[in-house]
Amino acid sequence: MTDAALADDAVAALRTAADTLRGRREAVDDTGREELRTLASAVRDVTGILDRYEERATDDLEGYVEFREALSDRLEEVPADVRHSDAFIDANESLTTGITSSLSASDFEQARRELDPAREEAALLDELDEARDDYRSARRRLRERADELDARIDRLERVRELGEADIDAPVDELRDPIERYDDAVTEAFDRFRAESSAREVLAWLAAAESYPLVGTPSPPERLREYLETAAIGDEPISTLVEYAGYSRSKLDHYVDDPKRFAAAVGTNKRFLETLDADPLTVSWPPDPASELRWRTKELVAVVSRFAADETVARAREVHELTYEESYDRLRDAAVARAELTEDQRERLQRGVVEEELADAREERERVADCLDANPPLDD
Repeated sequence: MTDAALADDAVAALRTAADTLRGRREAVDDTGREELRTLASAVRDVTGILDRYEERATDDLEGYVEFREALSDRLEEVPADVRHSDAFIDANESLTTGITSSLSASDFEQARRELDPAREEAALLDELDEARDDYRSARRRLRERADELDARIDRLERVRELGEADIDAPVDELRDPIERYDDAVTEAFDRFRAESSAREVLAWLAAAESYPLVGTPSPPERLREYLETAAIGDEPISTLVEYAGYSRSKLDHYVDDPKRFAAAVGTNKRFLETLDADPLTVSWPPDPASELRWRTKELVAVVSRFAADETVARAREVHELTYEESYDRLRDAAVARAELTEDQRERLQRGVVEEELADAREERERVADCLDANPPLDD
């Protein structure tokens, strides 16, 4: 089913539900809610008595007497001016003719038939509740359809925006410096992680927390406190990870306090194993200039704490790119190349995306008009 058909179907469903609700409200209002509540209560109670006593009342005299008492007591409570009062009278008469001969199931069926007009009108309240539920459901479905159309419009606008980029722009002017930096910082960090003590690496991580745009993971407090004083903190992270896989008895030969080691290092083995340079790299396509400019400024500060000048220079080079007039144009091209599929490019060239966008907006407007005309229920 097409988008237009889906929207039209949901719009039609809400309009139908609104018409039904309007009609049932009018029917209830014409009769009167309180009158209907009184009628519904009487029908419900009398019908309940018929259902409970039918088997006993048609079986023995004692059951019949109990039934008559229960029915009479309830009918006496029914107001004389209740709607369809004659239905209650006729139903009662259907069940009193058998006083000299036992009641039969057909007598009870006849009584129920006599109550049909009252039951049908009493059902107006339940039907109104059902109409409210149907209206709410139809409106919820149309609201969901509106959200779907909003998302579709956003996607199509994004495709159109990407289609305006210069796909053939020389994006390598951005890619090459970024890749050079990424390669350099990855190599530098791997060396830092392998050759430095675990204590140093975690101290560096703690210091890096002052630069939130870099996004390095926070070192577990218990692990850091342990490594600050424990002799094992002088060892590289790879050694700690290896020891974390040892049994408690084997650890006795390598660490002073195996229990403390297991509590601090063993529980954070996964953290140490997965610590890498990813937070220090620059994604591709890169972020907008305003974002990358501030992030690379922080990267220079963080990377300079462990990397050689050459790597820091690579970071500064990326930072300087964000001031180039061509940055936004090249980035837009890089994003377009990364996000646009061949099918989307073809549809852009043929003008299909523009047509789909116009159709989606038209459908969204029709959906909005219907939602506005049929607001949420207050009651």
